[in-house]
Amino acid sequence: MRKLITLLSAATAIAVLGGATAVGAQPGAGGLDAESVLADTGQGTLTWSSCEDAATPALQCAMLDVPVDYSDPRGRKIKIKLNRLPATAPKEKRQGPILLNPGGPGNSGLWMPAYIAGKVPADVASTYDWIGFDPRGTNGSEPHVVCDADYFDAERPDYQLSRGTAKAWLKKAAGYAADCAANWSWLLPHMTTVDNARDLDSIRRALGEPKINFYGGSWGTTLGSTYGQLFPSRVRRMVLDSIVGPSITWYEHNKLQDKEHQRRFDAFAAWTAKADSVYHLGTDPAAVKRAYDQVEAALRTDPVDAAPAVGKIGPAEFEDTFYGGGYNFLRWPRMATVISAYVTRQDTRPLAIAYNRYAAPGADDGSFPAYNAVQCTENAWPRDWEYWKKDQAEVNAVAPFYTYNNMWYNAACMFWPNEGNRAGRLKITGKGLPPVLLFQSTEDGATPYEGGLAMRDALPGAKLVVQDGGSFHEILFHDNACLDDTFTAYLRDGSLPSGKGRIAKTCAPGAEPDPVYVTPPPAAKAAGSPDAAPLAPTDPEAVRGVRR
Repeated sequence: MRKLITLLSAATAIAVLGGATAVGAQPGAGGLDAESVLADTGQGTLTWSSCEDAATPALQCAMLDVPVDYSDPRGRKIKIKLNRLPATAPKEKRQGPILLNPGGPGNSGLWMPAYIAGKVPADVASTYDWIGFDPRGTNGSEPHVVCDADYFDAERPDYQLSRGTAKAWLKKAAGYAADCAANWSWLLPHMTTVDNARDLDSIRRALGEPKINFYGGSWGTTLGSTYGQLFPSRVRRMVLDSIVGPSITWYEHNKLQDKEHQRRFDAFAAWTAKADSVYHLGTDPAAVKRAYDQVEAALRTDPVDAAPAVGKIGPAEFEDTFYGGGYNFLRWPRMATVISAYVTRQDTRPLAIAYNRYAAPGADDGSFPAYNAVQCTENAWPRDWEYWKKDQAEVNAVAPFYTYNNMWYNAACMFWPNEGNRAGRLKITGKGLPPVLLFQSTEDGATPYEGGLAMRDALPGAKLVVQDGGSFHEILFHDNACLDDTFTAYLRDGSLPSGKGRIAKTCAPGAEPDPVYVTPPPAAKAAGSPDAAPLAPTDPEAVRGVRR
């Protein structure tokens, strides 16, 4: 196996990409005069025009030139795509721009201005310019990085090491890293969180604003806290929702995810068992898990047609369909229906619909290049497969639901052409920042609770609001008044929860979904059913803030 890894480590890719990205001087908390605040650092200008959005006619769009490398601001440029829902309040009541990022890394934020502004009372929403953007190298920004357009196409190798697919996955992951290096060596080292944070400041400068407000979820909390560390005097207000710990390595963060996903899958199994009269999978959570395993085992020998997506739904695609229940419990009724239909009715239509709705790939590898460019380069990763195999087996022993799925998802970092920053991610201290408002659930598959506590400790002036229990990843904007009203008060006038100590306020999660059997359309219509269409990020069942 070690010989295989050596062969697959893509030495040519390492040579292509070369050294790590250079980072320019980091601004401090104060001392910049008005001219410096808005000085040109290589960014272009913003020319806004209508987005021609029928649902939100006031929405405006623009492209902004930014440097590839901020240490060479007059060098090669790329473009960031933005949109804006302008403030409508009288000028004297306006509170400036609020930049929005849902996470990923690399997810589009263009859906956010209209959606989030619509979730906030009009008297508050009208006082802000709501600004979404596509991070560098992704979505509608230019260029849109694609390493392997077919990387996620079904049917993929089984995730489970016991099935003998390690060799296939190692080859696939190494090939992906080599493809990225071969085509994008000039850009990938400059797609880190720090680079994206500097893009935020380029947007601020192009807007002509001395300060910005910011909302970020998931990786967006890393982006926001990084911006606050680099440019603390440029922050007016900041909200971080579902938080990545500020100092943990990405490798260790993924291991925390594995364990939290197991807890959320256990919660799903318990919920399903309580609804035996609906799903007929037994009254014991262990029976529900056995039924899940039964379906996965059957798909190993008899995969299901994925139509309208291409290929077949095998065990890997089945796991991908289910992991999102750890991020959004509104998926549970459809997930339980998939298992029940397969086991009790030999009906595969709910599985095909759920796969297309939750897990089928898009036209290319989407924001996966950006995900890897951030995670693989911001800190060092183990490069030895034997280490991964032993370490991940220990995690899998206590968290078998997601561990190997997540391991192979991140395996390109084992071969990434530049090895990553051995000094680790940028240290977050909060020095010079105004009070930041933090939101965190105690049960979140993507950003475990430890991250919220660690960010609160890193930002002494912050206020942490905790949801005690699981529901959603990114817990705001789901009609939980305890959470949403706290967000609104802060945006209205800067008001913060009055509680002292590590946790300033505690909220309960919303009620779990009602157990219903999601009846599929007739077989002849299943593939063309609207239920089988990929979810918009505003759909109640959508998972926001994660790459997949």
